[in-house]
Amino acid sequence: MDSRRVTGAGAGAVKYDILTALTVTGLNGTGGEAVSMARLIAVITARYNWRLDELSMGQREMAMLWGVGDRTVKREVKRWLDAGLMICRRTGVRGRVAAYRLNLPRICEVTLPFWPRVGSDFAERMERLAPGGNRVIRLDTIRATRAAPPSGVTGWEAVSAQLADLFPARHSAWIAPLTAREEGDTLVLEAKSAFAADYVKTHFGRDIAEAVAAEWGRGQTVVIRAPHDARAGQGAKA
Repeated sequence: MDSRRVTGAGAGAVKYDILTALTVTGLNGTGGEAVSMARLIAVITARYNWRLDELSMGQREMAMLWGVGDRTVKREVKRWLDAGLMICRRTGVRGRVAAYRLNLPRICEVTLPFWPRVGSDFAERMERLAPGGNRVIRLDTIRATRAAPPSGVTGWEAVSAQLADLFPARHSAWIAPLTAREEGDTLVLEAKSAFAADYVKTHFGRDIAEAVAAEWGRGQTVVIRAPHDARAGQGAKA
């Protein structure tokens, strides 16, 4: 998803998906995070102009909407700006109301770990909207600049630590849930579902194979599969 306006055919469904992502992220956060997301969702649903891609709403209006004081509004808006969820398009000076724009790529990044909790169809839709969803970064191009795994950590734990450094936003949702076991020269990584297995193979398969090669040495086969999936053609030589 880029900075283009959410308009045209199918825009309504996209708006609901964005609001759903924010809602689920808030519900899975701390109490303060949940309240912050609820307030953000309230101003989006009440006043966001999707055609202009703009929220133009005074702080007093926000305070009335939320039932809080002006100081709380200032802190909340600053929190959104600092987190990158919103971008200030026009400051509120000389009696003019400030204007903000949703930073949709950043919203995707922040909410991504919680997409699978809504459902595989939702995660698939959001992945198509997210910026750079299919971008592949080779481990060997940045390995020298990354921190080494914690001392004493080996095997799949070391590989997972490397991948967490490479994919900090997506690791907890897709890689951390994998369970690993060795079967001879094969490392079997089992996902929670067929959708998750296919997603990991498509988006992280090459990087996992390279990280395994760095940990075990060349020749180790990596198989990523769903539970009880005995299909043999899913492996890749590390």
